[in-house]
Amino acid sequence: MKTDEDRPEAPGLYVHVPFCESRCRYCAFVSGTRLDRMPRFVEGVLREARMRSWGPEPFGTFYLGGGTPSLLPLPLLTALVQGLREALPLDQAEEWTLEANPQDVTREHLAAWRNLGFRRLSLGVQALRDDLLKSLGRRHDGAQARRAMRLARDQGCDDLGIDLLFGIPGQGVADWTETLDEVIAFRPEHLSLYALTPEGRTPLVRAVARGAIRLASDAVLARLYRAATDRLRRAGYLHYEVSNWAIDAGHRSRHNRRYWRRVPVLGLGPGAHSFDGARRWQDLRSLEAWLRRLDRGLLPTAMEDPLTPEQVRLEVLLLGLRSLEGLPAAMLGDSPEARSRLGRLIARGLIRQRGDLLVPTDRGMFLADGMARLLA
Repeated sequence: MKTDEDRPEAPGLYVHVPFCESRCRYCAFVSGTRLDRMPRFVEGVLREARMRSWGPEPFGTFYLGGGTPSLLPLPLLTALVQGLREALPLDQAEEWTLEANPQDVTREHLAAWRNLGFRRLSLGVQALRDDLLKSLGRRHDGAQARRAMRLARDQGCDDLGIDLLFGIPGQGVADWTETLDEVIAFRPEHLSLYALTPEGRTPLVRAVARGAIRLASDAVLARLYRAATDRLRRAGYLHYEVSNWAIDAGHRSRHNRRYWRRVPVLGLGPGAHSFDGARRWQDLRSLEAWLRRLDRGLLPTAMEDPLTPEQVRLEVLLLGLRSLEGLPAAMLGDSPEARSRLGRLIARGLIRQRGDLLVPTDRGMFLADGMARLLA
């Protein structure tokens, strides 16, 4: 008899909301500040949802990310959700997630988001020190972040996720652990911790290039990461993926696990990525180009990549080394060279063998990309 674990997981739905009141200095995600384009964006998402051929299988998760989805005025957000329900089989989705910035969290918004179906709130706190937040270009301060976490708890949010950054210039281990302790006191069900890295054509990249900012070294990042893993383990959190911790197994991000398990996900909106099991594609990144394509009755696809068997193998290898779920040892083959490379990683305490699976340790997760290259 098949168990729930044996059955294929239902696909996920991701909608990218490409709007922010201002651009953070480190952010390379697709976003802009033309908030007057929000109504046209909502129309475009619903048009794309109706145009995409995805089949009748119900979605298992729905994730509204960005950008800043919490910026959407409630009437527009309501129209978006209702339109998606009409266009796609969303009613059986077991997890609805909304990303929010602290300054957008109010009693009214929390109640409205919940009434629309969003039970999981992912809050972009990033830091609690005002000087660090200012250096990142964030709109909120530490007081607003604390108020948002407290308000979410007071208003009955029982699936709260907090995002934090580490490796911010000027952030030491003591500052970092103090922030962690303060956030842990709210007992969020989920924590995502990301290293500050220069990506894309961002102000951060330009500042690093001209020497105005010196980023944390790999050694410093490793110390901050180890401090986090130790702190969160003592607080009872499960470290289940490189950047993600959950209060228990039931509060792991169901949507994000679909990416790590290579479960199909449909992405809608500028820059959104999709995967149907055999190919990956991405929407046009420019909001205006994306809208023009839809206005012409065409799908706004920018690129499409059918996956070869070797690409699939490499994806499984990399994703498995980033997750507590690991990967089948048989994937590495049985050649003397493969056994030797694996033996070195086990001896260094980066991988452990659990039955037929190879599972990364906490330290191994931090070095997952390098391990994947070694074992490929």
